[in-house]
Amino acid sequence: MAQNVFGVVVGGRMLQTDFVQAGEREFMIEIPDADSINHVVIFLTGVQPFPDGTAGAVYMRWPLPSGNESNWHFLGYISNEKPSSIFKVAKLHRADAQHTGIFGSSFSASAHGTAQLGIQLDVLSEIQSRVPDGVTEPTTQSTLAEFANKMLQNLVNHAQSFTVRLPRPDGLGTNEYIPLNALQDWFNTFSRRFQQNPYFWKGLNNG
Repeated sequence: MAQNVFGVVVGGRMLQTDFVQAGEREFMIEIPDADSINHVVIFLTGVQPFPDGTAGAVYMRWPLPSGNESNWHFLGYISNEKPSSIFKVAKLHRADAQHTGIFGSSFSASAHGTAQLGIQLDVLSEIQSRVPDGVTEPTTQSTLAEFANKMLQNLVNHAQSFTVRLPRPDGLGTNEYIPLNALQDWFNTFSRRFQQNPYFWKGLNNG
């Protein structure tokens, strides 16, 4: 596959795309300061889709104090139909990992304080049959409601700054109108910022 196919964002950090190909179907990246990782977002950057019928199984492991090889946690997957996923991994590094030999011997144990995240291409239906380790996908109603509220309020604030007052078609007074390109500009800006940092909306000041 091409370079920069995958992206990963750890909450509060910059985007990383420097995955290294570890095999024909395996890609890995190292994430520093492993103990402070709470949420991880994995996504396709749009450079290249998965081959038809395949997807990317997402695994993660934390370093052992002994420096020995540690096992992998299965988090979930991304696919062409589901190009991004957010995983809550804060407690996983204290849980027993069951998956061994996932990425062969191409990569040794990570450096002290550094976690490793791997993506393995496989048949979509086979990946969907696997059970993620622990509760890793925080799709709570409260989070979705907060996101929707922040996003819509940001849209309203943006649109209001472009309103113009024009006569009504029936000649009875005036109405406020919003140019269509103002909405398109907002969409482009919001999408770009979301790709750069999927958590940016948490810092929006919509007052």
